[in-house]
Amino acid sequence: MNEFEWRLLEDRLPADRIVIEGVEVKPGDAVRLRPKSGGDIMDLALAGKIASVAAIEQDYEGKFHLAVVINEDPGKDLGLLRQPGHQFFFEPDEVEPYTPAELASSEAKSHPKLLVAGIGNIFLGDDGFGVEVIKRLQGRVFPSEVKIADFGIRGFDLAYALLEDYETAILIDACPRGDVPGTLYVIEPDLESLPATDESRPLFDAHSMNPMNVLRLAKSLGASGFNKRILLLGCEPLTFGPEEGQLGLSDEVSAGVDGAVVLLNSLISRILTGESPGSVE
Repeated sequence: MNEFEWRLLEDRLPADRIVIEGVEVKPGDAVRLRPKSGGDIMDLALAGKIASVAAIEQDYEGKFHLAVVINEDPGKDLGLLRQPGHQFFFEPDEVEPYTPAELASSEAKSHPKLLVAGIGNIFLGDDGFGVEVIKRLQGRVFPSEVKIADFGIRGFDLAYALLEDYETAILIDACPRGDVPGTLYVIEPDLESLPATDESRPLFDAHSMNPMNVLRLAKSLGASGFNKRILLLGCEPLTFGPEEGQLGLSDEVSAGVDGAVVLLNSLISRILTGESPGSVE
């Protein structure tokens, strides 16, 4: 078997690096995919995706090929990089180098930085306000930086969620302040003045969630690292529960749900554009 025949059988030789658009690219580097028009339909579907170079190979004609794995592919973090189904091959002129700074910026945008959390017990009358607001948001499309979640009465879950990499959290709840039922307001609690948790008193009970207790717990768990901005979108309730003769939201609070959705959309937009929502009474 001569050299030419051997290279036909083993037609890909590994290379440790290649220069693309004046930038040295090696396995592990990030690239943006720019497949040629008229190419394979699967390749075209990956246009614009960010991928990591798994290997650089050279065929017997001297042409280079890059084996890449898409960064969004769950197999990327499960040790599946060497499985053919998780790799795609592109020529050097079908990719463009992606700098570490660009990759970091892209990853930052893909992770939520704003948490919108509904709070409340749907079996306690107007206490279900926050849950109903989140329900109204179902099916709506929000930027990837925003995570919408219904926490109900799961106070511990919310406390731990607040320790994640969110910059801002909007808590939606029914909170009595002595106003006319259905009144909406946005306030920013003073986290510095929150008292420490009292181990002799339970933070939560089985039927309700107090947002201030959640913040106290999150602050104690995060210690000095808890530096989130917290906003409370509240609604003045009329009743709290069936013992007061009210199942479901009262008419006054139910009427405030639509207004809360409009107000919430405004808050999200202003926060994502860097504006300060301030306090709305």
